Amino acid sequence: MSETVREPEETTAAGEEEPEAASSEPGMGILRVFGRQMKRFRLRAGLERSEVGARTGYSPSTIASYELGRRIPPPRFIDVADELLDAGGVLQEMKEEVARAQYPAFFRDAARLESEALALSAYDAQVVNGLLQTEEYARAVFSTMRPPLEDEAIEQRVSARLARQRIFGRRPTPLVSFIMDESVLRRPIGGHGVLRGQLEQLLLVGQKRTVELQILPLSREQNAGLAGPFMLFDTQEGRRIAYVEVQNVSHVHAEQHLVRGLETKYGTLRAQALSPQESLTYIENLLGEL
Repeated sequence: MSETVREPEETTAAGEEEPEAASSEPGMGILRVFGRQMKRFRLRAGLERSEVGARTGYSPSTIASYELGRRIPPPRFIDVADELLDAGGVLQEMKEEVARAQYPAFFRDAARLESEALALSAYDAQVVNGLLQTEEYARAVFSTMRPPLEDEAIEQRVSARLARQRIFGRRPTPLVSFIMDESVLRRPIGGHGVLRGQLEQLLLVGQKRTVELQILPLSREQNAGLAGPFMLFDTQEGRRIAYVEVQNVSHVHAEQHLVRGLETKYGTLRAQALSPQESLTYIENLLGEL
């Protein structure tokens, strides 16, 4: 970009910069810390926001939002800014925590477990698992939330959801098992065009050697997952941890008896569901109906 217009610093009446109230959400304090450090290094380097923006490819208003803790800077920007401002790795050291702030507070613990897991298993009964969603499907999901999200919040969450899917390119690649209720694949969230794209995505991911995708047909008389969706993570320390979420309220369970109960449910669900190959054929048939 070639912006050279000087932009006045945003201040409060008392002369101190103040982030929007949204950044006071628990866990968002890292954005304020990052922003203050970034501004300190920028001023030390004698650069205006417009100059930083021009040299990193962002607008001055975006640079201001990063410094005020209003927006979440992407990893690439943090790397470039650290070098440009001669921060000596200080900004880069916060990159992981800053990235975690892009998730809703109730999901951050699960996001960390997911990013480090050697293996994970997930049962879903309402929507396609976030690790499998297309951009269009994810945007439709967030757009239907109530109370409604701001447009910027929707785009931020879509970006964060897609970023989670880098797990499939991680080395070593984790072993992943998904079980989905058939109703998830028949619910046309975003319209039939979006659903078609989502089903095609499932076929692609389901063919990976490290992924098992199973569908639990509505015709089954028994369903061990009626209590709702959940996930199981196998950690690098050899532990298994469970994650349960409903209505934006989540719980991470490490207690052995609770985890064992969900393990039993998942094993039963695998037996009740179609095999992975039968499931891919089932999805192909669903595509033929659209």
